[in-house]
Amino acid sequence: MAAISFFGDLIQTISDRGRDLIGFGRGDLAARANAVELVNLCEDLISRRGEASGVALARLILERYTSLSAQERGSFLRLIAMEFGADDKAVEDAMAAYRRNPTRAALGVLHEAAEPRSQELIRRLNLARDGTLALVRMREDLINLRRELRKAGDDEALIEAADSLDNDFEHLFASWFNRGFLVLRHIDWTTPAHILEKIIRYEAVHEIDGWDDLRRRIEPRDRRCFAFFHPALVDEPLIFVEVALTAGIAPAIAPILAHEREILPPRTATTAIFYSISNCQKGLAGVTFGNFLIKQVVEDLAREIPTLKTFVTLSPVPGFSTWLDRERRSDAPLGLTKDDVETLRLLDSPDWSTDKAKSEAVRKALLPAAAAYFLRAKNDRARPVDPVARFHLGNGARLERMNFLGDVSPKGLAQSYGLMVNYLYDLAAIEKNHETYANLGTVSASSAVNRELRSNLPPPRAVALAEA
Repeated sequence: MAAISFFGDLIQTISDRGRDLIGFGRGDLAARANAVELVNLCEDLISRRGEASGVALARLILERYTSLSAQERGSFLRLIAMEFGADDKAVEDAMAAYRRNPTRAALGVLHEAAEPRSQELIRRLNLARDGTLALVRMREDLINLRRELRKAGDDEALIEAADSLDNDFEHLFASWFNRGFLVLRHIDWTTPAHILEKIIRYEAVHEIDGWDDLRRRIEPRDRRCFAFFHPALVDEPLIFVEVALTAGIAPAIAPILAHEREILPPRTATTAIFYSISNCQKGLAGVTFGNFLIKQVVEDLAREIPTLKTFVTLSPVPGFSTWLDRERRSDAPLGLTKDDVETLRLLDSPDWSTDKAKSEAVRKALLPAAAAYFLRAKNDRARPVDPVARFHLGNGARLERMNFLGDVSPKGLAQSYGLMVNYLYDLAAIEKNHETYANLGTVSASSAVNRELRSNLPPPRAVALAEA
């Protein structure tokens, strides 16, 4: 971290000296600007060649962007999206030159001409101290803007330009945040408080109810938490995973999160359960961290605790209730018989999960539907409709078990009628499972899951489902 601080101080010194070169004093950094003025500064930034002046101007632009209102930030991003594309004439000239003389040098010129100017702008803004974090926050604004544009049915050219700008961010972030730059840190009760506060805030699967709840999750000997960090975002976790060390595969989340429980000596644990994985930076959407995180944590835990033989998740099923409700209304429901549809009307009763007779009837109809959901329902890319399933299956995991009423919290009942699943990370089969899923779309599932599937089901079909 000292090296990072030194580098940051060096950038700061360059910025301070460069400020004089571009004619701005310290007071100008805090001055407000409108979107048009800021775009003009961006034009100036990508036309400059001096390093010191460029660093100072990048810092100025990011400072002023932060000071803009949400509406002005949206206007700025609209202008950047529309005005900082590739130079059409330069592209045409480069294409003509390549046709005349198709050399690697000519192809390089074409490649450079085809690159949107917005990519160079993002690179140069990244020169400023804390520029990377500022750009991650800027992309959060862009993601919100794209959602608003689609909701409003805005101009198609603007939507396309905003999507292209977002692709530029994702393309550059994928390089800046590749696995070689990520640092895995063990999060425990000795971790600095300001980082622990962020763990509480960023938890996205099972809400952490304050400091006592956090302590129960990370301090006991049979609990672990790991997070990826990046040198440019020193105290900002990118993604973290919470792990429970147990004597077997847990079918429900409540015992894992219980306030009062018996702590298991780690050396007697046989199973590591990954029960919560949370992405922390919305602005890094589309940049893959989770597969590296899980695989490295599996390897580290296997070395630390030799008795661990089983590595599984206890995962939510966020889209299941929406899918099942639609299938119940369908004339040709997938994975459901007429009797199943009738039985599942019990789900409309507020006490279905607590009434033993009702819940047992629901279980018999719901699990076959869940098997169809995972093994037969596909999105338009011929992949499972469930986003969590796509993540773990893409990592090489196997769908091991479906757990009826695994999460009876209000959130769990609302999003999946309480269903949770275990994905098994078998170290000997991860690569094979990944390859068959990536190349063929094959869902690796245990015999227990396959047995739940109703016979004579139609082939996998695509369904229109809003994905989380």
